[in-house]
Amino acid sequence: MLQVREVVKTYDGRPVVNRVSFDVEAGEIFALLGPNGAGKTTLIRMITDILKPDSGTIQLDGHAVTDAKRPEIAYLPEERGLYRKSKVLEVLSYYGRLKGMRGPDANRNATRLLERVGLAEWAQKPVMALSKGMQQKVQLCTALIGDPRLLILDEPFSGLDPINVQLLEDVLRERRAAGTTILLSTHQMNKVEEQCDRALMINRGHMVLYGKVGEMRTRYSDHAVRVRGAAIPDAVPGVLSSVPHGADVVMKLEPSATPAAVLRALLDRGAQVESYSVETLPLEDLFVKVVHEGLGLDRGQSGPPTMDEILVGVGR
Repeated sequence: MLQVREVVKTYDGRPVVNRVSFDVEAGEIFALLGPNGAGKTTLIRMITDILKPDSGTIQLDGHAVTDAKRPEIAYLPEERGLYRKSKVLEVLSYYGRLKGMRGPDANRNATRLLERVGLAEWAQKPVMALSKGMQQKVQLCTALIGDPRLLILDEPFSGLDPINVQLLEDVLRERRAAGTTILLSTHQMNKVEEQCDRALMINRGHMVLYGKVGEMRTRYSDHAVRVRGAAIPDAVPGVLSSVPHGADVVMKLEPSATPAAVLRALLDRGAQVESYSVETLPLEDLFVKVVHEGLGLDRGQSGPPTMDEILVGVGR
């Protein structure tokens, strides 16, 4: 649905977004990841046509992103902003009219959204009367109104308590089921693991990780295993190191070793194995490793790395 190709944006001679290319498929939840200052917001603003790229192309359904396509894209920025003295329903209806809806349709859509997020009784209250979390839900509704085809959310979980985080997750699943494509930018890696199909990570303007979320974790993690049981030996062929983790032992494997071979070696040495599994690297740990070690940034101008190249870079 969304195609970004070789996009560059430079400020004061410094590339903030440097030759970034990726696709977002229709109906998926796609994560845009990176540390603060990596270029995520600049990239989002180019996708929404707020900023123009210095070079490269951005297309929606095969056509350049232009004013004609803007109503199909909704954007919830990290920097929130509502008309504080206006009534909640009036604010939402106004956003609906900005997106091309007729007044009565905007009012009906706004009312349904407020009901969905549990704020129907606050419809006639001024925005300033709402708590921070309630205002965050109203802000989300300003992005949802008009049923956009592409929904871009920048740190949408910020300021929400656990109950409302669950509500937002439910709303995202509903929208996805209805055919909405979602581009999610967040620092909450657990939400990416739970919600997203694929992800792009950028660092210092460069793309350094791109692919399926599960593949990012498991394909790097297949050189460690988690074992639980009794009589686990200290030295096992194919194992570089063993570290206790509660009732388990996490074993880092040699590059040539396989999890199956290590299991056989454990059993041959009398280990009483209760459970044995490939250790999956949390996405947060991979994020930290990529950022701290600058992985993927030493390729010069040879183009973005493939998934295999990235995984080799982080330890395979």
